[in-house]
Amino acid sequence: MRVLGVDPGLTRCGLGVVDGAVGRPLTLVEVGVVRTDADLPLAERLRLVAVGIDEWLDRHRPDRVAVERVFSQHNVRTVMGTAQVSGLALVAAAHRGLPVVTHTPSEVKAAVTGNGRADKAQVGAMVTRLLRLAEAPKPADAADALALAICQIWRGGAQQRLQAAVGRSGR
Repeated sequence: MRVLGVDPGLTRCGLGVVDGAVGRPLTLVEVGVVRTDADLPLAERLRLVAVGIDEWLDRHRPDRVAVERVFSQHNVRTVMGTAQVSGLALVAAAHRGLPVVTHTPSEVKAAVTGNGRADKAQVGAMVTRLLRLAEAPKPADAADALALAICQIWRGGAQQRLQAAVGRSGR
């Protein structure tokens, strides 16, 4: 399974593509960020992020897209930008008929590190280890996007195997 992980952000939108399956080694395909300048008008920033997401989807042709679920923060302005970018990723995937899943930050942290309250350094360290990288992806948004993809491969793959087993048993 190939998964594009999207860590939505208006200034830095993390993108990471991972190949893998439950019980098999994971492989990094590509990781990066789409950056926008805070001085640009909002519509232009959103357009630039949308173009970046489209390019990644077209280049990597993932089987599914995993997006961080937007959660309430104290800074409403940050939440709005994150929610808008999340919507761009959801629509881009839907235009291509790709399944999209969302995961909360604590769900991703628990899947990757075993601790739903892990900090960014712990997530980066585990992503580095799981993908057998020489160093942690930078910035943290890039590592977070890879963690989203890994979470989906492991949790989504296990879910698919369970559904297949239930289907075979005739229940």
